[in-house]
Amino acid sequence: MPLDFLSSLFKRKKEEEVEGEQEEINVEELEERVENREENEQLNQIMERINEIENDIPRIKISIDNIKKQIQELREEIERLDKTIKDVMMLYEVVSQEINPFKEQLSQETSLSSEIQELKKQIEEIRMELAQVKNDIKVLAGYGVDIDSILYEVLAEV
Repeated sequence: MPLDFLSSLFKRKKEEEVEGEQEEINVEELEERVENREENEQLNQIMERINEIENDIPRIKISIDNIKKQIQELREEIERLDKTIKDVMMLYEVVSQEINPFKEQLSQETSLSSEIQELKKQIEEIRMELAQVKNDIKVLAGYGVDIDSILYEVLAEV
C-alpha cells in the first residue's frame, strides 16, 4: 500500500509536468495562430485592394483614351482656327493695300523720316568735328600759338 501511494504521487507529478509542457506548447501554438490570423487578415485586405485596383484599371484606361481623343480634337480645331485667321489676315492685307487712303501719306512720312534721320546723322558728325576743333585749339593755345591771327587769316580767305 505505501508503494501505491508513492506511485500515485509520482504519476501525478509526471502528469503535471506533461500538462505544464502542454500549456507551454499551447501558448506558443496560440501565439502562432494569432500571428497567422493577423497575417491572413492583412493578406485578405491586400488582395481586396488589389482586386479593387484591377477593377479600376479598365475604367481609368477608358478615361485616358477619351481625354486623348478630346485633346486631339482640340488640336485639330486650333489648327483650323489658325488657318482661318491667317487667311483673313492675308485678305485684309490685300484689301487694305488697294483701298488704304493713307498709303500715299505713309510713303511721304517714310521719306520724311528718312530725311530726318539723315539730318540727325549730319548734325552728329558736325558736333564731332567741332569737338575735335576745340581740342585742337586748346592744344595750339598751350604751345603759345597766336590763334586770333590764324582765325583772321582763315576768315579772310573765305
